[in-house]
Amino acid sequence: MEWVRVRNKFQITLPKSARDDLCLDEGDLLAVQVRDGELVLRPQRLIDRDQAWYWTPEWQAAEREADEEIEAGRVHRFANIDEAIAFLNERAEQYDARQTEEAPA
Repeated sequence: MEWVRVRNKFQITLPKSARDDLCLDEGDLLAVQVRDGELVLRPQRLIDRDQAWYWTPEWQAAEREADEEIEAGRVHRFANIDEAIAFLNERAEQYDARQTEEAPA
């Protein structure tokens, strides 16, 4: 455990080991919380507005689902773009055929 001293205007200097472990840089944001009599500092990152969609609960759920599919081996790999397009065209034809079979007469 390392110690820090509260200085003028209640400033502290974070030990280098803590800064290095958390990859902190000057100007980074820390969330401050008092919990059970302890001071907790958590590094925070600002997210650009044009990247915020990625962190929505819906997108993160889809990311977890994709990770599960990859982990289960339900993926297709292609040597080139032509193979990928051929695969997608074949799937589209299969889908269209099923739709035709299921359509009411």
